[in-house]
Amino acid sequence: MGNIFDKRGIVPPGSAQEQGREVFDTLLSVAATAGQRVRLERIMSFGEEHGEWYDQGWDEWVMVVRGEAALEWGDGSVTELEAGDYLLIEAHRRHRVLRTSFDCVWLALHLGGEGE
Repeated sequence: MGNIFDKRGIVPPGSAQEQGREVFDTLLSVAATAGQRVRLERIMSFGEEHGEWYDQGWDEWVMVVRGEAALEWGDGSVTELEAGDYLLIEAHRRHRVLRTSFDCVWLALHLGGEGE
């Protein structure tokens, strides 16, 4: 059994061992059709700002479980998200995390992508 809010073993940002302002954990990864994978990921964000740009070759459904976040799109528009909000990011839609609250927890469902 797991708990979506469990922070045991996670090094908080600002510590000597800091490796970034987000922590990614794969909760489930299964084979789907035609060699594609479906992967469920938990993301814990600790005040992320101006993250890297993504242009993924698969669809991704994301939900903010706790906290707040903002996604910036390739066209410059911004989508504000709070706990309970979810959306589908279509394949090759350029985006990045613009900012998150310090306690932000996401679920991300990656739909497709070989070996993803």
